Amino acid sequence: MKYRNRTEIISNILNAANGGISKTKIMYKAFLSYAQIKEYLPILLENNLLELGPDGKYRTTEKGIRFLKMNEEIQELIESKSLQDDFT
Repeated sequence: MKYRNRTEIISNILNAANGGISKTKIMYKAFLSYAQIKEYLPILLENNLLELGPDGKYRTTEKGIRFLKMNEEIQELIESKSLQDDFT
């Protein structure tokens, strides 16, 4: 797997948790180790990007969904800028 930055890891976690999922499934879907998930989940919960339901499943909050949309828009801008630079 290629090197990932923190924003990409957070996006992977939020995408995995969209709809409700266990911590173990987040680890597998986002390709994270136990140490990484232990580091990231508290931060995402504290910043209201994820919530832990009474059923023990993590879910992406509305704020988390907005984060994902903004991150996607930024990535599209970066990619389009890179393509423009390639043709100039």
